[in-house]
Amino acid sequence: MTSSYGTSLTLTAPSYGPVHGQRVNGSARCRCGHTHTKGDPVLGTPLDPERYDYTGAVLWNAHAPALWARFTLHLRRTIAAAAGIPQRLLHKVARVSYAKVAEYQQRGLIHFHTVIRLDGPAGPHTPPPAWATPELLADATRIAATHVHIGGPTVNGRARSFAFGEQIDTRIIRSTAFQAGTTITEGKVAGYVAKYATKGTEAATGTLDHRLKRITELWTESVPEHAARMIRTAWALGNRDDLKHLNLRKWAHMLGFRGHFSTKTRAYSTTLGALRAARAAWHRRHTPPPSTTTLVIAHWAYDGTGLTPDLERLAALINGGPAREQEVTAGA
Repeated sequence: MTSSYGTSLTLTAPSYGPVHGQRVNGSARCRCGHTHTKGDPVLGTPLDPERYDYTGAVLWNAHAPALWARFTLHLRRTIAAAAGIPQRLLHKVARVSYAKVAEYQQRGLIHFHTVIRLDGPAGPHTPPPAWATPELLADATRIAATHVHIGGPTVNGRARSFAFGEQIDTRIIRSTAFQAGTTITEGKVAGYVAKYATKGTEAATGTLDHRLKRITELWTESVPEHAARMIRTAWALGNRDDLKHLNLRKWAHMLGFRGHFSTKTRAYSTTLGALRAARAAWHRRHTPPPSTTTLVIAHWAYDGTGLTPDLERLAALINGGPAREQEVTAGA
């Protein structure tokens, strides 16, 4: 295997208003004048919630999957242009493969971590053409991510469009990212990407693990106010006829995001079906065969319910008539 294993890419959302952060413009002091430590609950929340663009933030989450899909089209187009071949012929000489993870930033907006490869036309087991260098892939990835955008709805007289934020991080994954002398494998690349991706990952902010049937259910949930406002915004936008296709009320608990959190192209690696089959085969090999006989440890049957002394005297009075009542009374 060569000394390169594709490109890692991080794509973030644009700004919808200033938020509290640990580092701002190279300084450890936030715009609010304070220094926030890791775990501070105000991190990622707006400095001025009343001026924060909650509508834009929710609509960004809702359109993020479509923006990613448009990015993959732009990437193939950019690679074909750099290689000097028509886009319709790219699949005959090279194949773009990727694995992608979506996660929340503290401000409640989705960002993407992905690894992108240029394989041969039949996938990872065929060599790519000579022009498909790591540098070409990294440049094409950066260009496509910078220029891609999609149109959006007009809300309150403002026409929306969506693009990725300015923080676009592209890195070539080389053998130098691993211990000297080791061979690059898919497992090592997966571990490297996981470490790289989580190094700067911010914690999710207040999403719910279940859908809301009514917005009033939010009153009983323990959700930070910033996330609650995004949920309420998604719920309100979901009532608009021109936004019905976004299913914002259905996905309000996810702050408007309605995509998959982990996706990959078919040729990038093994399929989930193959993994399930492998797990099932492993369990069959390591699970003792079931016994052909059944050992009965005990047999239980309902015999009846006893009465307390008071209830027993009451039963005697009912069943014995006046004579029995005198007997029980005398005995008491």
